[in-house]
Amino acid sequence: MSTPALSALPVRPLTLRDLPACTSLAYDRGWSPEEHKWRLLLAAGHGVGVDAPDGRGLLGACTLTDFGPHEAPAFTAIGMMLIADRYAGRGFGRRLLEHVVQYSERVPLTLYASGSLLPLARKLGFTSAGRAATATGRLTGPTALPERPRLTLSPARAGDLPRILQLDAEVFGTDRTPLIARLPAFADRFLVAEEDGELTGFAARWPNTATEVVGPLVARDTRTAQALITGLAEGSTRPLRVDVDVRHTALLEWLSERGMPVVATSELMTRALPGLPGDWTRRFAPLTVAAA
Repeated sequence: MSTPALSALPVRPLTLRDLPACTSLAYDRGWSPEEHKWRLLLAAGHGVGVDAPDGRGLLGACTLTDFGPHEAPAFTAIGMMLIADRYAGRGFGRRLLEHVVQYSERVPLTLYASGSLLPLARKLGFTSAGRAATATGRLTGPTALPERPRLTLSPARAGDLPRILQLDAEVFGTDRTPLIARLPAFADRFLVAEEDGELTGFAARWPNTATEVVGPLVARDTRTAQALITGLAEGSTRPLRVDVDVRHTALLEWLSERGMPVVATSELMTRALPGLPGDWTRRFAPLTVAAA
């Protein structure tokens, strides 16, 4: 029985009710189910998917996270793009990404790509704007950071949220309130860094199947980023993962020396956007590469 072209299959919005279908699709492709992450992305953003014509769940899906004003986003991040294994290699991935491009109209797009998604994104007008290096392992070695006696770390409190949102908007160059405001409930550990009463960084650690992910990681400098990662590692029982902008070579070297080598890289791709806005020197890692 032939499979209809994607153009003949409706692309529909995904909601939290589609969470089981999304995790089943991930299983189908050999991915971890990542239910915790899917839940966040569908709650803070939205998704689109295509129901499989054989009635077995989703043929394909992806998440879309808008940043900036709701009426006119600064850009939309594409993530979690998956096509069911039994439909792979038939052009459905291209047609789904084409739909997203058309759906977004004039809104710039970003995505982190590797493998077969890289050439596909390039064919559809995406260009490379950076790279992220995935460092994974159990943090070892010295934990003290004596050179910064005025640097203090503490768990983020409700009263810290306005300052966190202000710093985040400054560093990322656009408003990310729907995503950042969910961090206290989403993360297992959420820390802020201060020096002399000034907020100089923040970072979170959240569970994701076999690892615990460090992200977002915003810091004044490398030493502050190191302190935040060290603080987040406390109490962790599983390996950590952090996706670091490759320009932060000093942090990547520090992680490698402490048991967290780089195990993979991914390409940051943008469309109708020269690069991510904001200040990359303080933007060490995204919350997840599925949401920029």
